[in-house]
Amino acid sequence: MSHKPSHELVHFLEDKANEIRILSIECTNASKSGHPTSCMSAAEILSVLFFNEMRYSNDYPRHPSSDRFILSKGHAAPGLYSAWCAAGLFDKDKLMTLRKIDSDLEGHPTPRLNFIDAATGSLGQGLSVGAGMAYVGKYIEHASYRTYCLIGDGESAEGSIWEALSFASHYKLDNLVAIFDINRLGQSEEAPLQHNMDTYRKRVEAFGFHTMVVDGHSVEEILKALAEAQSVKNKPSALICKTFKGQGSSDVADKLDFHGKALNNLSEKIFGEIKARMHGAAEQPRPKIKDDAPELVQKPIAFKTPLEYKLGASIASRVAYGDALVKLGEACDRIVVLDADTKNSTFALKFKNVFPDRFIECFIAEQNMVGVSLGCGARNRTIPFCSTFATFFTRAMDQIRMAAVSQSQLNMAGSHCGVSIGEDGPSQMALEDIAAFRAIPNLVYFYPSDAVSACRAVELAANYKYMTFIRTSRPATTVIYANDEVFEIGKAKIVKTSAEDKVLVIGAGITLDSAMKAHSSLLEKGTSVRVMDPFTIKPLDKEAVLKHAKECGGRVITVEDHYAEGGIGEAVAGVLSNADFITKHKILAVREIPRSGPSAVLLDMFGISANKVVDAVLDMVE
Repeated sequence: MSHKPSHELVHFLEDKANEIRILSIECTNASKSGHPTSCMSAAEILSVLFFNEMRYSNDYPRHPSSDRFILSKGHAAPGLYSAWCAAGLFDKDKLMTLRKIDSDLEGHPTPRLNFIDAATGSLGQGLSVGAGMAYVGKYIEHASYRTYCLIGDGESAEGSIWEALSFASHYKLDNLVAIFDINRLGQSEEAPLQHNMDTYRKRVEAFGFHTMVVDGHSVEEILKALAEAQSVKNKPSALICKTFKGQGSSDVADKLDFHGKALNNLSEKIFGEIKARMHGAAEQPRPKIKDDAPELVQKPIAFKTPLEYKLGASIASRVAYGDALVKLGEACDRIVVLDADTKNSTFALKFKNVFPDRFIECFIAEQNMVGVSLGCGARNRTIPFCSTFATFFTRAMDQIRMAAVSQSQLNMAGSHCGVSIGEDGPSQMALEDIAAFRAIPNLVYFYPSDAVSACRAVELAANYKYMTFIRTSRPATTVIYANDEVFEIGKAKIVKTSAEDKVLVIGAGITLDSAMKAHSSLLEKGTSVRVMDPFTIKPLDKEAVLKHAKECGGRVITVEDHYAEGGIGEAVAGVLSNADFITKHKILAVREIPRSGPSAVLLDMFGISANKVVDAVLDMVE
C-alpha cells in the first residue's frame, strides 16, 4: 500500500470513523456514563485499523492467526466496541447495553468478551501485553500476525510504557506497532507535553522505535504510516498521532471538563455536525487472515522422566524450580520462561541453558515482565513462567491484579522469601507476598517445602487454568518426600503424626524445617506434636486443618517466614473461626522490620526458629 489510496477507500474509512464516533456517543448516552470524547479522538485510528489494516475474523475473533489489538487506553472501550459493532461482530442493540449489569460490554475491556485478549483500564499496561504477543508471534510461533497497541498520551507518563518500549526495541519486534493517541487533554488537566509532538517523537525514537508523527485525523496519513511500518525490519514502529479529544464536535473538541461524561444534552447538534461530513461511501474489502499459526497448546502436561532426588538430601526449592522447568520444557515445546535478571538466583538459568530459544530475559523491569508474560500466554499460545525475587513481584501488583481480571494463565515463581535469606537484608526479603497474593482471585499460591514438592508445584501450575505463584526458598531444605509422592492443589500433607499429639504445628518452606526440628526436640522432652505441610496456602486445606486441630485438642501453632498480617497464621485463623470446637491458636511470624545476619540467627531473632516453636508448644500445653 505504498501507492496513494483511492478516494473511495479514504471516504469509506472517514465514514467508518464518523460511524464509530456516533455509536460511541449513543452507547455512552444509553449508559449515562463512559468516555465518548476519548473515543472520538481515536476514531480515525480505529477505522483504519479495523477496516483496512488488521486481519481478523468475526466468526472467530481470537483466531490463532489473526492480528492482535490491545486498547491500552481502556477507558476508550466504547470506541472499540463501536468498531466491532460497525464491523458486524454484534448488532447495535447489544452495543446499547454498555455498562449494564447483565452485559459483558463493561466500562473497560475484559476477556469476558470473545474479542478481548487482556483486561485494560488500569493505565500503562497494554504495550507490555502487546510486546509479549509480538514476541511469541516472531520468535516462538514464527507466524505472520501483527500486534497493534493504542496508547493514550496521559498514560504515557507511566513508567511501564517505557519499560515496554525498551523491551520491544531490544528484541527487534518489527511485528509490533505502538500507536500513541496524543489528544492533549488528561482527566483533570492538560497532559504534560500537550501537543509537543517533536518531544514525543524524540523520546520514542530514542527507545529504538521507527517513529512517525502523523495527523491522527487524517485517514491518508495513518494509511501511509501503517504501510511504512509493514516494511520496517528489525525494529518496532510507533505512530505519534496528533488528535483532539472530542474531535467531531465544535462544542467539546479540545476542551477540558468533558472527560468521562456522556454527551446527552449536546448529542443532537454533534450528530448533525458529524453526519454532514459523511460521504455515503461504498464498502471496501478488508485483508484476509494468513493462517500460519500453529495449533493450541495441548494439556495435560506431565514430566516425561521421573524425579531423582534422594531422601535426606539438602536441596533448595529454588534449585528444584529450575530442574522442574527443564522437565516441563522437555514435555512441551510451548513452555516459555521469563526472568528479570535474577536467573542465576531463581535458577531459571537451568531452563535457559537447555532451551535458550524459549527463554526471555526481561531485565530489571518487573512490571513489564508480568505484562509480557500475560501477552505470551494470551489465546493459549504458550504457557509462561516468570521469576524474580518474591519481594520484587510486589512492585508489579497492579499488573498481577489486572492479569487476574484478564483470566490469565500466568505462572510466577518468587525466590528469596523471608528472613531466612540472611545477610542480604530486609530490602531483599519477601515478607508481604503471601498477604498480597492471597487477595488475588483464582490464584493458587504454592509454598513447597522440599525439592520434590517444588517440582510437583511447577507441574501442577502448568496445568492450572488461571494464575499461580510458587514461593521458593534460598536455603537448602531436607528432601522429605519420595519422588513419586502425589501432590494436589488444596491438599495438605501430614509429615509427623501420632495418637499422642498435643499440638498441631503448621509450617511451610523453611519453617516446616523449623517445625520438624522442633518435633524431634519435643519428643525428647516427652511431648508429641503433629506437623502439617499445607503445600498450597491458597487454597488452604480447610478440612485437614479442622480435622487435625480437633485431634490435637484444638491447639494450633502456625510458624511462617512472613509478616504476621495476612500470612499463613491469619489464613489458618480464618479456618479455625468456623470450628465447632474450642481452639487455641498461636501465630509465630516476623513482627518487625528485620536486619542483615546469618539465616539461623535471624530465624531465632524473629521468633520462627525450631527453638521458638518448642517454647510456644511447651507454653501452650502447660
